[in-house]
Amino acid sequence: MLDHVSIGVRDIAATRRFYDAALAPLDYACLSDGADSLGYGSGSVAFWISKSQRPVPADDQSGLHFCFKAPSRAAVNAFHAAALAAGGRDNGGPGLRADYGANYYAAFAIDPDGYRIEAYCGSEA
Repeated sequence: MLDHVSIGVRDIAATRRFYDAALAPLDYACLSDGADSLGYGSGSVAFWISKSQRPVPADDQSGLHFCFKAPSRAAVNAFHAAALAAGGRDNGGPGLRADYGANYYAAFAIDPDGYRIEAYCGSEA
């Protein structure tokens, strides 16, 4: 249904360091690197990031988050570890989320600008 999403951030260099690290375990890379924008994906850009004067304020109660598909549960684990090592905050460690489905394995982090992100794998262990 969606072709891509875009977010605004204050510091494009810090954001690149974070997303390069956090998305690498999921097999996503920076496919577009401009002075004020970044584009991540696998094959084509699906997640755009641009420098913004007024990014959306972080709001833990908004329900807004971005979920990235992971190729394996090990990749979910690696995503979470990399996100925290790159300056992100924990928002839920790797594990099964039975409320979402029998094989819903996910981890959650908060990026340096306050955006909530998730890595998810739906395959069996």
